[in-house]
Amino acid sequence: MSEKDYTVPALQKGLKILEMFGSDCHRLTQSEMADAFGVSATSLYRIIQTLSSMGYLNKVGKNTYELGSQVVSRGFSYLASREVVEICAPYITRLRDRTSLSSHLAIREGTDVIYVFRALALQRLSVNVPVGTRFPCHTTAIGRALLIGMSPTELEELYKGQRLDGYPEPAPQTLPDLIELCAQERAQGWSIHFSDYSTAIAVPIRNYSGEVIAAINVSGSDPMMKREGVQERSIRALQDTANDIMKQLGSEG
Repeated sequence: MSEKDYTVPALQKGLKILEMFGSDCHRLTQSEMADAFGVSATSLYRIIQTLSSMGYLNKVGKNTYELGSQVVSRGFSYLASREVVEICAPYITRLRDRTSLSSHLAIREGTDVIYVFRALALQRLSVNVPVGTRFPCHTTAIGRALLIGMSPTELEELYKGQRLDGYPEPAPQTLPDLIELCAQERAQGWSIHFSDYSTAIAVPIRNYSGEVIAAINVSGSDPMMKREGVQERSIRALQDTANDIMKQLGSEG
């Protein structure tokens, strides 16, 4: 007697559709998806509509789709940011080795920062944020580094109707506070945040058009970060690493 098959074909197809996207394939038509399965386009219609309604696919043209925001926010960050991760990973690991501090890569989704890569520090006392972790951007250095590229008007639009209080200081408690802090950090080129007996410093990563597409940080315990010269050396190492990454992305840094 053969073993029963409890798989769900429609779910399998939906997941395989998401797997079709990657660093070398950002958009697909409904026909292209159907060709990959060897079926008609109409047979995938309901699956594609379901993925779209749930935010896993985003329609960008006539029967053309790209990955939606839910792919990132639900832990599939590597699909949407695979190229950035692949480029950044060796540089972030080198940054960890250079500073002996934990180093992370993050992207922004709405008002949240999502960690997509980390290089763990080797010290017993270290700060390590797991891949897939989300925080409000305004409460972390790496999150605010992602906001550095936005104008005050863009920040006002992004945070329209949202409260910023309820998070411990030194996180900004109001939108004017956030706009002022972002202006200061934009001018100096880096962000810093203190929390839970630890300190993190972060810088943005820009693409060839100058758009902030990611951010990197180093973080460590306060006893280590408060040693003489550590913060200054960390900032230089972050800026050097960011420039090397941006050259790979076609940016002048």
